[in-house]
Amino acid sequence: MREREDLVEALVVVARAAGAEILRLVAHGFDVETKSDLSPVTQCDRAAEAIILAALAKAAPGVPVIAEEEVAAGRIPAHGDTYFLVDPLDGTKEFVRGGDDYTVNIGLIDGGVPVLGVVYQPAIDKLWAGIVGQGAFVEDAAGRRSIETRALGDIHAAVASKSHYNQATSDYLDAVMPGCGHVSVGSSLKFCVVAEGLADLYPRLSPTSEWDTAAGHAVLLAAGGRVDGPDGGPLRYGKTAFLNRGFCATGGWAAPPIAPYLAEFAGGGDLPQGV
Repeated sequence: MREREDLVEALVVVARAAGAEILRLVAHGFDVETKSDLSPVTQCDRAAEAIILAALAKAAPGVPVIAEEEVAAGRIPAHGDTYFLVDPLDGTKEFVRGGDDYTVNIGLIDGGVPVLGVVYQPAIDKLWAGIVGQGAFVEDAAGRRSIETRALGDIHAAVASKSHYNQATSDYLDAVMPGCGHVSVGSSLKFCVVAEGLADLYPRLSPTSEWDTAAGHAVLLAAGGRVDGPDGGPLRYGKTAFLNRGFCATGGWAAPPIAPYLAEFAGGGDLPQGV
């Protein structure tokens, strides 16, 4: 496998290519189907994933790729501690509605933790990337620049899911940051908002899949943030069914564990449907 700096640059190209294909299909129109978990899927998801799979086979030969639509089709490659997690079109619900806050996500896991990731927002041609321990950057019309999280000050801001905000999330925010309110954002962009220092806290108190979070998680860690699982310890990967029960992302400070607010999900009744 290439050195991580070279790999990130390759992933930037891959994510942009997948995003370009999504935009091409959007211009021509696309059909929407419903998967077995009742979440939507489009030909844009599948076309973007095909581009990413082919490119990763060349950029990192031999590294397994666990991708959302491949898993949905029952194709899960054998893998050890090192593998890619791919969500070719995160935020499909908002995408189908015509929203702009959907993303292409490619993350690399090593030893249960994300070590690098790329998140691309095709609709506005903005990309975030990071290598944990080496830093993160954003690319947009102004060029490429480094990003980092902000210190927790007197004025607080939170970001939360646009499609999956619930009472548990509201209760948690009221307890941790009384009166701060929140901004609703779709897809993995919420990790990037915190990584850029534009918000302090992103709690997710309902299930997601690991491919929903890996790339954004890596970008946030690279920018100086942290992502904790329900018990307050670092969110890890390689869990049963690739399922995150919940997590809390911050700019680097330790937020109270979310576990006490997750009782309603203890029975596993909710299905993971994006971030």
